[in-house]
Amino acid sequence: MRNFLTGIFLTLLVIGIVVFLMVKKGYMDFNTDQEPSLLESKLAMEAVDSSTDRHAPDLKNPIAANDENLAAGAKLYIAHCAGCHGVPSNPDGQFGRSFYPTVPAFFKDSPDMPDNQNFYIIQHGIRWTGMPGWNRTLSETQTWQLVTFLANIEKLPPAAKKEFDQLGLSAPAGTPGAAPMPISH
Repeated sequence: MRNFLTGIFLTLLVIGIVVFLMVKKGYMDFNTDQEPSLLESKLAMEAVDSSTDRHAPDLKNPIAANDENLAAGAKLYIAHCAGCHGVPSNPDGQFGRSFYPTVPAFFKDSPDMPDNQNFYIIQHGIRWTGMPGWNRTLSETQTWQLVTFLANIEKLPPAAKKEFDQLGLSAPAGTPGAAPMPISH
């Protein structure tokens, strides 16, 4: 039995060393032009979800989903998020698809995680994805306004839609448009 366990341990050790050397010597390709493997996609997303579940504090959203807060959230979204995550007229922009993994297009597939997790991700970002942490740029109130906006993205009131209309970023009724994406600096 002892020889069997030693064999398993040595096999795992050799596999670990081979993987380490492949990464260290540059044999693994890290460009964004290739599709992620099924293992990479599943493992990475489960790791992000598990980390967010573990680290996101159990906070309640203090911002009411009223016209004023949703319009403020729309302004913040346009200024800081739309370039990557899309707008009504261009929900799946080329820039967001150039990330690896691709950026969620929120006007095609709205976020479905709890508010506290959205808050945590906006505040702290996600390593190796291009999602920055906004906690040095946005106040907690602004972050909650963004969270509230995202939670209501499928049923925005006229006050919030007006923010997109003013910049020509809203989609014509029933048809996707081709308006340019805003550039955030």
